[in-house]
Formats: sequence, structure tokens, C-alpha cells
Amino acid sequence: MHNKRLRIYLTGVGGQGTLTATTLLARVILDHGIDVVSGEIHGMAQRGGVVESSVLMGGWQSPSIYYGEADVLLGFELLETLRALPYLAPGGVVLSASEFVPPPDVNMGLAALPEKEDIRRQVRAAASRSWFIPISDLGRQAGALQSGNTALLGALCTTGLLPFGLEALKDGIRKYLPPKVAYANLQAADLGAAATR
Repeated sequence: MHNKRLRIYLTGVGGQGTLTATTLLARVILDHGIDVVSGEIHGMAQRGGVVESSVLMGGWQSPSIYYGEADVLLGFELLETLRALPYLAPGGVVLSASEFVPPPDVNMGLAALPEKEDIRRQVRAAASRSWFIPISDLGRQAGALQSGNTALLGALCTTGLLPFGLEALKDGIRKYLPPKVAYANLQAADLGAAATR
């Protein structure tokens, strides 16, 4: 497993902590002695803008992921999961939020969101396995809405795709996140893991 090569594409919207989740995941992988590269592909500083990043483990030289290359797609927002589907490799796995964060044009009444079930169908058609997790609800339940990103990482740790499990992620949360937010993120990781069982 330590030599396993895996390309993870992460996408969400500003304010969700997508880049925090990217950094945390990369650090936990590195703590296990596994080569890792990560990077921000595209990011918007303002709340609500699209954020895309990558984590590649197992000896990749570049953090770039192109269409059809992602082994895992982590979608922190349902519409962004749909938009990122072209990046998924054949046989790839999707873990996605089950909720929308409506973009500004939807909030202004200029556009409509697609039906959730339509998105789920498209994801299931593209992925070998998929999970839809209410990460916003789990974040609130854990005590901090932004900890929903960690709920999705907790879910990822239960899939068997990573060379470590949930306890390693929780060790990383304790080590790398500020103490004032660590407790909520630990709770969220447990809730996310439970949501896949």
C-alpha cells in the first residue's frame, strides 16, 4: 500500500475549507512516509467561488490532474462534483456532499439548480463506487459548519483506498489544526466515517 499511486481531485466552493482539507490530507499521507504532491489548481478567495485542488500520492512529480485521470473525486459541493466528473478516471470513486451551495446566479433567480437525483445518476454512471454525504449537516452536528470538509475526509478513510484509516486522519487533525477547531473536526471525521457504513 505504501507504493500505491493515487490521484485525488478535490473541488468545492470558497468558504468550505477545501484547501484546508487538501493540506491536511497531504500532511497525513506524508506522515506515513509516502511521497505526495499537492496543489491548488484553481481557487477563488471570495466565499462562493470555485476551488479546485489535488493530492497525488505514490511518486508523482506534478500536482496536475487532467481529464480522465482522477482515481478519486472529493466533491465538497454537489454541483461542483457534477462539474468535475470529466476528471474522473474509468473505474474512479466519488465521495460527494449531498447538498448544494447555490451559486450567485441561482440566488438571484437567473438560473436553476439541476435535480439532485439527476446528478446522482450521472455520478453513478461515471464512477465504480460513489457516496453522497450530508457534510454541511454533519459539520453543524459536529459544532462547526466548516468541519464538513473533514467529514468527507473521514468518509474517504473508510473506503480502503488510502494506506491508513480514520485514526491516522484524527492524529493529523490533532497535530495540524489549531486547538480551537480540532474538537469539531475530530467529531466531523467520526460522523463522516459513520455515514459510509
